[in-house]
Amino acid sequence: MTVRGQYKAGASAGGAVKGYLEELEGGVSNTETFVAIKAEINNWRWAGVPFYIRTGKRMAGRMSEIVISFKPIPHSIFDEAAGRIAANQLIIRLQPDEGVKQSLMIKDPGPGGMRLRNVSLDMTFAEAFNARSADAYERLLLDVVRNNQTLFMRRDEVEAAWRWVDPILKSWETVNQQVQSYTAGTWGPSQAIALIERDGRTWHEVI
Repeated sequence: MTVRGQYKAGASAGGAVKGYLEELEGGVSNTETFVAIKAEINNWRWAGVPFYIRTGKRMAGRMSEIVISFKPIPHSIFDEAAGRIAANQLIIRLQPDEGVKQSLMIKDPGPGGMRLRNVSLDMTFAEAFNARSADAYERLLLDVVRNNQTLFMRRDEVEAAWRWVDPILKSWETVNQQVQSYTAGTWGPSQAIALIERDGRTWHEVI
């Protein structure tokens, strides 16, 4: 299940920006600047676990992160007055502000009955190590100079990635799937929101 998007004029990075087509000489293109995908891994270990992937340009924020949402409980032993129970999450932020955060439901300490709250255990590399983190391209350029290939994909990894992506591209071409417009400075087209919310989930959009 996929959604293709293309940004139109809006506001990004603190100023007005043109739409994708306005920046092209011909003003006509079906090239996507946004993709949202719901995927699954067909093996016994990951059966039934959905993977939601979203990437795009001119969005509300620039970040790269992995969000693991744990299964919600089937039944709460607490009454509604205690508060809504949200699923715990593990958030691994790759950039910017690299770090790891875990979102947990806990009991609000103190007297006055049962009150549940969602709190975060947060560790950012900059604070933990008291040092500036190099940005993505700066780190890669330094690794080139040092001949460190750890963060670079091997040829077989690239080929495996294209074996996964190629069928999606061919499917778009076969069914003539058109791009959906979204305003620059937002989180993508409404169809991408529907893609995940029809499963009772939401994108993680806290910057």
